[in-house]
Amino acid sequence: MSDLHLSELRRYPVKSCRGQQLETAVVEPWGLAGDRRWMLVDDTGETVTAREHREMLLIAPRLRADGGLEATAPPDSDLDDLVVQTPLDGRAAQVSVFGRAPFAATEAGAEAEAWFSKVLGEPVRLVFADDPNRRQANPEFAGPGVPMHFGDAYPLLLATEASLAALNELIAAGPRADEGPLPMVRFRPNLVVAGGRPWAEDGWRRLRVGAAEFRVVKGCDRCAIPTTDEQTAVRRKEPTYTLAQHRRWDGAVWFGMNLVPVTPGATLHVGDEVTVLDEKATIDGPPR
Repeated sequence: MSDLHLSELRRYPVKSCRGQQLETAVVEPWGLAGDRRWMLVDDTGETVTAREHREMLLIAPRLRADGGLEATAPPDSDLDDLVVQTPLDGRAAQVSVFGRAPFAATEAGAEAEAWFSKVLGEPVRLVFADDPNRRQANPEFAGPGVPMHFGDAYPLLLATEASLAALNELIAAGPRADEGPLPMVRFRPNLVVAGGRPWAEDGWRRLRVGAAEFRVVKGCDRCAIPTTDEQTAVRRKEPTYTLAQHRRWDGAVWFGMNLVPVTPGATLHVGDEVTVLDEKATIDGPPR
């Protein structure tokens, strides 16, 4: 019997906006059902994220039972909630994620464009990934032909409670102790695993979570988003400062592991047993 179990499930309906905590989730070839199928882009079609617009973390999107989207603006806004139907017959747009190869998505329409543009204070468009097969995960680590939603580079992100606890202990012992402890939501994982040793996930290569299996393909190098308070959008130094002292390789800081589904169609449940099916004998940091 494994001492590991799934303690949290999260999806993020709109890339870089607030997430939703779930009790169950279906695994699709490109990640959790409903995860990052919507994205904001600028007038060139390039992704717009909370790296540049911290206030995006205060926008609360929710998926509707009919497949559409609702969104609540930040607390200091006077905007009513937005309701958007899935734009199956909308206008096609060429979009990209961080300048990588462009692919086609569907625009959500003028009402959504106006709403999000007002929140961010500049022109943006909301687009929908009607066919995630148009984009592929980074084949260098994921292998060929892995479809992608609007996530950065891989279908799912996993983090562990043990590693977060270890990181918070390091922060508490450092010069920026007043910035901790940090909650798990700062790292925006899809799967959170409880139990085990800190940083053991660096060596994991294949996992079973309940009825689902995953390949663990690459560590997650972190940007500025985890330094942003998810309640206030205030940006400080942690966890980047402490990760740079203890988890720095190849010019980046690392927390969490990227996954590729092996068994799409399986359903995950909070509380599912997690079994490590394959791992490295020697751990020298995450694959990167």
